[in-house]
Amino acid sequence: MGQARTRGPYAKTPARRAEIVRAARDSFAERGYADASLRDIAERAGITHAGLLHHFRNKDELLAEVLAARDFEEWQQGVHEVDTPDRLGPYLAELIRHHQKAPELIRLWIELAAAASRPDHPAHTYFVGRYERSRAQFSDGFPDEAARGRLREGVTPESAAILFQAVLNGLQLQWVLDQGLDIVGPVTDFVRLLFERDDAR
Repeated sequence: MGQARTRGPYAKTPARRAEIVRAARDSFAERGYADASLRDIAERAGITHAGLLHHFRNKDELLAEVLAARDFEEWQQGVHEVDTPDRLGPYLAELIRHHQKAPELIRLWIELAAAASRPDHPAHTYFVGRYERSRAQFSDGFPDEAARGRLREGVTPESAAILFQAVLNGLQLQWVLDQGLDIVGPVTDFVRLLFERDDAR
């Protein structure tokens, strides 16, 4: 007896961690980071509080994992859906509308990114690596388009990647401050400006 449950509630399986991360994302979105508790997250994930702590040491670590998981999901979705520059604008508009359904997660991401600018912050390494990967992944999609004359003259793929991050993050910050602000239109305009050459009009 007991052999059937040898893995137990403390087993560090990817599936269990994914369940906890999903539960944390729901709790943060509904209650806000400050009011979300590890006990509530554990209950949503169907495990004990002690079981959750076996996977994640604290709430900060869970938040970083929630945001990392969202980044990964969205990048995979973007790779699948955006096969030409013409698809980038509509995809970003859809992505922003999806983010706006959970404004608390946008706020948490902005706050964590700012705090992680300190070298001694636990999430510093993650955010530095995240931006490096994002710039590399985004700029890798540009060289062929630039060669075909799609990228605006004078704009390098590397510069376009940096501008893309700055515009997307900056617009979401403005929206968190004023949720009546339209940022879908401006991000669509930015993509058009990035790819539409004056001599193509």
